[in-house]
Amino acid sequence: MTTGRSLVSNFVTAEQEAARIPDLKSTMPTSKKTPPRGGVFVTSSVLGGRCMHPRIPWLVKKLYGHRFLKSMQKTCAVSTALSSVRMATYRSAATAAGFGAEEALALYAWNARVSGALLTPLHICEVVVRNAVADAIELIHGPSWPWNSGFERSLPRCAGPGYNPLTDLQRLKSKRSTTDQIVAELKFVFWEKMFTSRHDDRIWNSCLIQVFPNLEPANTTAENRKKLFENLNKVRLLRNRIAHHEPIFSRDLQADFCIIIGLVEGRCRASASWMLKQQHALEVIATKPF
Repeated sequence: MTTGRSLVSNFVTAEQEAARIPDLKSTMPTSKKTPPRGGVFVTSSVLGGRCMHPRIPWLVKKLYGHRFLKSMQKTCAVSTALSSVRMATYRSAATAAGFGAEEALALYAWNARVSGALLTPLHICEVVVRNAVADAIELIHGPSWPWNSGFERSLPRCAGPGYNPLTDLQRLKSKRSTTDQIVAELKFVFWEKMFTSRHDDRIWNSCLIQVFPNLEPANTTAENRKKLFENLNKVRLLRNRIAHHEPIFSRDLQADFCIIIGLVEGRCRASASWMLKQQHALEVIATKPF
């Protein structure tokens, strides 16, 4: 069955098609039907980012049939609703692969599906890691560590507009009364920042193997801690892109998933095995359109 893929890819720009209208019309069999007065403008995402000439939908229907015209108009309408700026990244990827507007929209839909599918493993990973870090801090500073002045002094005092762990902790201490509440509300980046080298002597040299017992045994504590920091940074950036509905289709999502599972496994192999059974991200990743 003929698909829209080859047909859309053979389209020329709106200006070229408009210039050819008299010639195309003269070569067609005479018909009692005439194109609608004023035509129908089909929006920008199909022909090179431009609107069609008013008569092009009529020509498309003549040349390729009503069903393809309706499909093309639907693709244009959805792409316009999503915005041409947002779709530009997907159109560029489709064009580079030799495809057209329908495939660009299919890539957008897949990007949304895979983003949703990754939320389950990301959720589990974040909760497992932050609990591990909280356990390590508790081993050194006690169960009320958010109110411990020694722990507070260990946090960096960052100047400028960037993230400040101390400010984040102090903000929550003024509103919450239990450690569990604060653990649940501290930003993901707080836990990531706990894996910087400033905390090696304070926490990780004595506690890393206790809270992450399944890390690479051949590595030093500093090497394992550094690897955790790097992997958490990658996971957090992926999480942020998903949260802001950004494209992630160009990433190696299988590699991202391996990082997520590795972080959970470092803490608890049983949890990693359980997480694999709860997710369908790998299945969705495998269905990428192109």
